Amino acid sequence: MSQKIVLVDDDRNIVTSVQILLESEGFEVAAFHDGEEGLVGIQKENPDLCILDIKMPRMDGLELVTKLRETSQVPVIFLTSKDDEIDQVLGFRLGADDYVTKPFSQRLLIERIKSVLRRYAPKQTADQSGGTFPQIIQRGEMELDDDRHLCKWKGSPVTLTVTEYLLVKTLAISPGHVRSRDQLITAAYGESIYVDDRTVDTHIKRIRRKFRDVDPSFDRVETLYGVGYRYKEE
Repeated sequence: MSQKIVLVDDDRNIVTSVQILLESEGFEVAAFHDGEEGLVGIQKENPDLCILDIKMPRMDGLELVTKLRETSQVPVIFLTSKDDEIDQVLGFRLGADDYVTKPFSQRLLIERIKSVLRRYAPKQTADQSGGTFPQIIQRGEMELDDDRHLCKWKGSPVTLTVTEYLLVKTLAISPGHVRSRDQLITAAYGESIYVDDRTVDTHIKRIRRKFRDVDPSFDRVETLYGVGYRYKEE
């Protein structure tokens, strides 16, 4: 079954060219031309991934992803202009998984899409009978369901994007061990994707905020200035 992508951009030339590209790669595509239309379309289509322009009429991409994150953790890739660095940072804070800067090569866009979808794909471990069971990672009060990318803290769910989940998992699987920003970028994005160090810092801030929404005393993710981050041992 082909994966479905929702594309939202007010530039009809971009929509047409990207839709043709994605369909040639075997994706099913639903396209919309403004934020309000796109939000309704995403809720209706239930896609595997969304590609959103930031600057759009009626509702821009930042507002769209804010509303979307109220009900869905579907992966989001933003399309941005070269001078939109502030918007890129804000996009990550709001829950985007990646961004592609305009003008972009078709090869780069496809690479980013496949990278995000790989991160989102559920992983299962085979049992001796040939069936599968979810991988559960337990670290003190935290539980990670690696099959469904779900996280709980003290029994309460913590809603994480795919990228946030992978960062938490990378830190939690080796408590006390420091992970540099480069190591975290590789774990979350893969070796072929370039991401600025500040992107990791933005994700970590958002992760801490989400855990503290559940437990204001949460302090497990530590910063080692100039070095990286680690998950505090029990």
